[in-house]
Amino acid sequence: MTAPIALTMGDPNGIGPEITVKAYADPRRRPPIVVIGDPATLTRACRITGTELTVRPIASVRDAAHDPRVLDVLPEDPLPGDLELGTVDARAGAASFRYVRRGIELALRGEVRALTTAPINKEALGLAGLPYPGHTEILAELSGTSDYAMMMANDELRVVLVTVHQSLRTAIDSLTVARELEIIRLTDRTLRAGRATGPSGARPRIAVAALNPHAGENGLFGREDLDIIEPAVQAARREGIDASGPWPADTVFMRARAGEFDAVVAQYHDQGLIPVKYLGLEHGVNITIGLPFVRTSVDHGTAFDLAGRGTADHTSLLTALHQADTLAAQSPAPAS
Repeated sequence: MTAPIALTMGDPNGIGPEITVKAYADPRRRPPIVVIGDPATLTRACRITGTELTVRPIASVRDAAHDPRVLDVLPEDPLPGDLELGTVDARAGAASFRYVRRGIELALRGEVRALTTAPINKEALGLAGLPYPGHTEILAELSGTSDYAMMMANDELRVVLVTVHQSLRTAIDSLTVARELEIIRLTDRTLRAGRATGPSGARPRIAVAALNPHAGENGLFGREDLDIIEPAVQAARREGIDASGPWPADTVFMRARAGEFDAVVAQYHDQGLIPVKYLGLEHGVNITIGLPFVRTSVDHGTAFDLAGRGTADHTSLLTALHQADTLAAQSPAPAS
């Protein structure tokens, strides 16, 4: 059997366990998966959601039976019994980190063909003393990757972020010609190699979004577009990359959606994520590009307000699993 995809269940207090069991039991699920998480929490999630699965702890990936009625789980340390659904808890944050760390180790050893992650909570990570603002930074550090980026994608848009989990003020201050060029190059390599959802090509068309309104109006609204983004675009073009911009951000995503560009490089978190999420959370996928293995995730958070209700939509997770399956088939696995 093809090596499975490792799926981390996310923060135990959020909707991650519920969407995990729903996605596993969904007849539309294609790839074989093993779950990394807490068996007791996943058993409770089955009760909450009315999902008829037997949760079975296993010692290694090799032990997985891949029975559609049995959820194979690679457990970490047992969770304390007094965790409360829908709350931020350092112990839940620490557990969610352990699940991701285990998934990275399995992917680097080639025991799984890809890694898909359910949502974690940044505040819970911080309370646990873990200095990571999100999945992306954990994945990069623990895999030894320095050249990486977050891509948000659906059937209509592919967006790569120059800056990610930081305040808008520090994001603007951190923009440099070198960083812009690095992200443009990484986007180009990723699309050429077929390591992102959607069509690939020998020379993908990359649009770079401006930082300021109207692309700065030739310096009237700030010089970042003139002094940082435009030089990076020109340097990329000299290297043979089909990059263009800076384009005004209020229209560039619409143009990409219409087929004029294959991807958009966005300058900061909300500039890039709002257009993708507006088209539907259930269809979006978070892809970490530049890693030595395929990693996808949902494009939503832990939704503590929905935890325990059994109503959380698992469509985004199902989409992330299918995208991981497709991308892994197009990408060489790391040597085990």
